[in-house]
Amino acid sequence: MSQEIKLVLQDGSIFYGKSFGAKKSIAGEVVFTTGMTGYPESMTDPSYKGQIMCLTYSMIGNYGVPSDEMKDGMHTFFESDKIQVQGLIIDDYSDEYHHWNAVTSLSGWMEKHDVPGIYGIDTRALTKKLREKGTMLGKIIYEDDVEYYDPDKDHLVEQVSVKEPVMYGGGEKKIALLDCGVKNNIIRSFVERGVSVVRVPWNYDIFNNGISFDGVFVSNGPGDPKMCEATIATLRKAIEKGIPTFGICLGNQLLALAAGADTYKLKYGHRSQNQPCKEIGTHRCFITSQNHGFAVKDDTLPEDWETWFTNINDDTNEGIKHKDKPFFSCQFHPEATPGPVDTAHLFDKFIELLK
Repeated sequence: MSQEIKLVLQDGSIFYGKSFGAKKSIAGEVVFTTGMTGYPESMTDPSYKGQIMCLTYSMIGNYGVPSDEMKDGMHTFFESDKIQVQGLIIDDYSDEYHHWNAVTSLSGWMEKHDVPGIYGIDTRALTKKLREKGTMLGKIIYEDDVEYYDPDKDHLVEQVSVKEPVMYGGGEKKIALLDCGVKNNIIRSFVERGVSVVRVPWNYDIFNNGISFDGVFVSNGPGDPKMCEATIATLRKAIEKGIPTFGICLGNQLLALAAGADTYKLKYGHRSQNQPCKEIGTHRCFITSQNHGFAVKDDTLPEDWETWFTNINDDTNEGIKHKDKPFFSCQFHPEATPGPVDTAHLFDKFIELLK
């Protein structure tokens, strides 16, 4: 029988539930995601580093977790090499699972990675609270209490980035990928299109370390973009040199900062696979996968830059582009995993710019 435990928020709210996964207490920033599927991909997304994730969909665990199969130096079914979330909050946990590639239960997988979970709480009530008050610090208490932990005060990108350059693919065109917490499917998306990828640390000097490349890509990742000063400096130099540059998620914010714009923290962020985004200047709307807590301030973009996409739900920025030169980025995830692939053509758009 599962042990009774509790979730405590910084405002004093307490939600009682039962334990699954690792038997331990944990603290972090409590956020919610409204995706109906895709918990293995979401939980291994480095952008969730430092966060306790609440899944709003009611039944979780019914299709289990896939294997640790590897291909081309990456996990086939996961977005990084481990679970990145601090903990998991759900309503109804299903210990029985069935799926063609499932090899273990969600609880067993979490226990292996030392990540705790709580189930049996009213996730609807929790989500409404987070929408009204904004994301807040919280802790899952198993037995021993722990201190609150604010991930925004840590340099999370430094924790999730590679430490040394890694090569992928064998195509003629090559990109330098600034790894701020890149999802595996971003790398797959380039390699499958015949592009070589040299994945480098977030603070790597790509211009003075003897590597060659035709374009620069800056990845997704966790935390406050303003902490990534070295990445911003690299992007600024790429812009000055006129090198084709593409960014996704955190990469959108970093490119904006390199261009001279500003960023800010959203009240509760966008985390789901059904976010509608309109392409400015057209009548096209795309359904997108998202996971971010910060955004670009549209009105701070320099005159030679413009807003590219806007979120239909709250009119926040979802992408920027230079008016004349080959620099652009999007706030959503065109690589999906999980979610729709409606915007995967943005990879092709970038590759076309590579000389």
